[in-house]
Amino acid sequence: MIRSIEELSLNAWPAMHTLHYDGWVLRYTNGYTKRANSVYPLYLSEIDLDEKIKFCETFYRERDLPTVFKVTEASTPADLDARLAERGYRKDSPTSVQILDLRTFKPAGTGTVELTSEDSETWQAAFARMNKVDENRRLMHEHILRAILLEKCYTSILVDGDIIGCGLGVLQAGYLGIFDIVIDLDSRGQGHGSRMMEALLAWGVQQGAHTAYLQVMCNNEPALRLYEKLGFLEKYRYWYRIEA
Repeated sequence: MIRSIEELSLNAWPAMHTLHYDGWVLRYTNGYTKRANSVYPLYLSEIDLDEKIKFCETFYRERDLPTVFKVTEASTPADLDARLAERGYRKDSPTSVQILDLRTFKPAGTGTVELTSEDSETWQAAFARMNKVDENRRLMHEHILRAILLEKCYTSILVDGDIIGCGLGVLQAGYLGIFDIVIDLDSRGQGHGSRMMEALLAWGVQQGAHTAYLQVMCNNEPALRLYEKLGFLEKYRYWYRIEA
């Protein structure tokens, strides 16, 4: 289950450049998001672990980035997390990966939530504004979105003609990934996030999805409460190990 969802998320959030190295996947997107600039140790390998870590460190240092590993309990080899800790890598951003069985999902009314298969300049600008994304990072975000080769759904909530919430769903083989959920700071606590999630999940059901998955920071209490209310259940956690 862990490897399958990790593979889905790799495809749903593609990096600008990807390098496969003896069972590990190295991703690089000019530093925008840890997900798109880290090592995914997903598969069995044969090369000595210290040699592999040094290779990764060289790869990222040549690009002026710290070396970052995305770690789960299924990462290989089994002692990777401990070995990284011994090398001084700090643990960062523990995240809950949750799933929802859509075969029994009954969507509530979603009101005026807009859905489209393509992003727009307005959607991009709203996302950047609500997430305080600068121009350079915004260009990287746009690159990631346009590199997605799977069916996708952009959603937004408008109030008086302005976008106050937006999100993204990406569909692959019956699995709906939920990404980029954000509500404007002044509009939170009014049920907009719930309506947007309901709309995305309903879209997924209409497209034949049987399972939804998402990733949420373990310290994001409002989001955790929302996803619990919708019926999401934690399947596993991941965290990052960042080079000191």
